[in-house]
Amino acid sequence: MSVEPYREITFDKEGDGPAGQPAALAALARQGLTDLVVFAHGWNSSPAGATRLCSDFFEPFPGLLAPGVEAGYAGVIWPSMMFTGEPVPDYRALVTVLPEKEPVLDRLTELLVTAPADEAAFAEFGALLRELTDVAARADGRAGAAGPREPVPEFLVADPVEVCALFTEALEADAGPTEDLGTARGSGPAAGFGPAAGFGPAAGFGEGLRRYWKGAREVLRQATYYVMKKRAGRVGEFGLGPLLGEVARAAPRLRVHLVGHSMGARLVAYALRGLPSGARPVASVTLLQGAFSHYAFAARLPHDSGRSGSLRDLQNRVRGPVVACYSRHDTALGVFYPLASRLAGDSASLTPAAGLLGSDDPRWAAIGHDGVQAVPGTVVRPLATVLREGVPPSGCVSVDTADVVRSHSDVCRAELARVVVSAGRTGR
Repeated sequence: MSVEPYREITFDKEGDGPAGQPAALAALARQGLTDLVVFAHGWNSSPAGATRLCSDFFEPFPGLLAPGVEAGYAGVIWPSMMFTGEPVPDYRALVTVLPEKEPVLDRLTELLVTAPADEAAFAEFGALLRELTDVAARADGRAGAAGPREPVPEFLVADPVEVCALFTEALEADAGPTEDLGTARGSGPAAGFGPAAGFGPAAGFGEGLRRYWKGAREVLRQATYYVMKKRAGRVGEFGLGPLLGEVARAAPRLRVHLVGHSMGARLVAYALRGLPSGARPVASVTLLQGAFSHYAFAARLPHDSGRSGSLRDLQNRVRGPVVACYSRHDTALGVFYPLASRLAGDSASLTPAAGLLGSDDPRWAAIGHDGVQAVPGTVVRPLATVLREGVPPSGCVSVDTADVVRSHSDVCRAELARVVVSAGRTGR
């Protein structure tokens, strides 16, 4: 580890962790620490890889701190998985983070490899996806009333043949590989499920169905994305948030600075929702290429004034600023995230005019793509200005980091460390 003192905070998929973690962090304050920087990794394939990332990210910090600041460091290690550019996520990585689903994953993999040309196999594929994602479906094909708080993606409960056909047609209409998803061209399918989409019972039989397993591979990737999205929010709200509340009770003067990358940004943001009432231990939040909605903190959604973001006004639980660093070079958030987000809504929102792959519709954009949106008073600054003048002392701040962040994982940068210490008022 590049810094000391360093502690690791570990959680399982439910947000539960070993006893004694809050006490260990509070003990650092009794040793003279004034500030604790907490970093949550995003998609990763192993705890060891997450620890290495923490070490690389924290390395510049000691040389940036102002005299009198005694900082400690903590890495949040949670069971997430690596998303590669392959159409199917690495099977071994899936089993690592979803060990209880190994029989389901075995059968899903077998179906994708053998590609049976019959509708029964697709029906089984759909049922296995619902089991993988813990989504219950009623006989009418809709999500059960006892489902998760967030909307269940329509593609998990719609007809599997139609869904896989939709993805196949869209992928074939796009000239680029899956990891470079662009706007579907030519005569791509209508975006939606059911007869209106052009994939009814006559969509294909026998050998014709075999072609749709190509789309099934992308469906599996979208399903695993949905699992990780739910998990990051749960670990933040029910794991990290309550833990920080316990630390605040034991060490009320310790200033906590939350930093998260990708899905880890979602995790630390949802920790604000899990803080006990009245607890305000968080002095700053920095979101690096955050993989959650840019409307998350909005009191009203621009396209639906009767709804609010999932983290409405929770920036007010932070004593200092909430900083969202974003980059136009992040194609994972610029392309893959909007696709996954659109599919998490109901099919009525997927209009034929929009197409399936790619969209300029701002409803589906990530906070790591263009910063905080629809929050009045949000300050927008280029990175060069922030490095020269510092981060505003409070409120939402969007920082364009495209000058140094060239891809989704390009976050171990001294410039970003300077943003964090500026946000926390701990820099020179």
